[in-house]
Amino acid sequence: MTFSIGIVGAGQFSGQFATLFHAHPGVGDVYVTDLLPERAEQLVATQQLAGTFPSYEAMLESKAVDAVAIFTQRWTHGPLVLQGLNAGKHVYSAVPMAITTDEIAAIIDTVRTTGLTYMMGETSQYNPATVHARKQIAEGAFGRIFYAEGDYVHDMDLGFYEAYQYSGGENWKATASYPPLLYPTHSVGGVLGAWQTHAVSVSAIGVVDDRGDGVFDKDVSQFGNDFSNATALFEVAGGGSFRTNEFRRVGYPSQIRESRFRFFGTDASMEQLATVAFWQDKKGVQDISELLEPKPTMSPDDPSLQHIAPDLRAAFTSGSAPVHDRARLPREFDHLHNGHEGSHHFLADDFVTAVNTGTLPSVNAWVAARYTLPGIIAHDSARQGGARLDIPDFGDAPEA
Repeated sequence: MTFSIGIVGAGQFSGQFATLFHAHPGVGDVYVTDLLPERAEQLVATQQLAGTFPSYEAMLESKAVDAVAIFTQRWTHGPLVLQGLNAGKHVYSAVPMAITTDEIAAIIDTVRTTGLTYMMGETSQYNPATVHARKQIAEGAFGRIFYAEGDYVHDMDLGFYEAYQYSGGENWKATASYPPLLYPTHSVGGVLGAWQTHAVSVSAIGVVDDRGDGVFDKDVSQFGNDFSNATALFEVAGGGSFRTNEFRRVGYPSQIRESRFRFFGTDASMEQLATVAFWQDKKGVQDISELLEPKPTMSPDDPSLQHIAPDLRAAFTSGSAPVHDRARLPREFDHLHNGHEGSHHFLADDFVTAVNTGTLPSVNAWVAARYTLPGIIAHDSARQGGARLDIPDFGDAPEA
């Protein structure tokens, strides 16, 4: 059983997933559309895909397309997802799910009423640290988890200027000011992907940028945002808390590891930094760095990555870590590029499997809401000087 898929947005990221969907035995034809037709045509020609559509609307009207995968600008996902679902298409969406509570609520309602598959492609779901912590929590090795930390520390100077210039055109500075807390899923998802709870309240602090180059300038920003760094402290259901950092001006080698996590329980703890990770209990410390370290599958100098800023290429070349269980993946993926610490193969397979079997994917609409909404409320808190705000919850996914 196979289905066809349409790639929406032929930018720097989507080509990686176009390759995986094209290779997956559960997918048939792969199409592409982009606001810049030449980018769609180039992707189709390079990867020998089925063809292009002149617009997203034309793609949705076509009976040749069963599902869409959205890789557009961060703030556009919510409306495009709803368009896709309402047109009867299954939807894979890059992060974040949406940027308002209303958009998230509408997506959940539409998934519920249509019965279609929706999945958000959160890479931290398969970050090696999250995978290992998830396994250890399930086995009770931590005892009672009461605190965790998740960081997404990616300096603008390390590839983001080039990425926003590529996607934003002449107006790129207005979009490069995208609020850090509205891109929360790498840090929040890495914590909640292991710790099966959800955030119920938050207090957050934003740091006003002082670079003075027109990025994170309220007078330039289309989001009215001048925060380049932000920290949020979340209360969780069942007791406990977790803290996240979203940093865009930071002296840290994000090209080595941009997301990192720590978990603390009554019996054991686990901490990850840029190049090392440790498991700790009351008896001592165990170095687990090798267990969590992905092995590159592609050189950063590969010609297919020449359009990507050098400081961003590591995210597109990482292979699997020893902690990853690749047995479930199609063998067609064995020699294909991976990325974001080994997550791409698992995310693509999750979506294909969910569509073809009618089961819920790992990061379904209800899970995606719990990874995304905390950041939206946290941004409101930061704008209110750290006011503690309640976080709505849409509950667990319905049982199949």
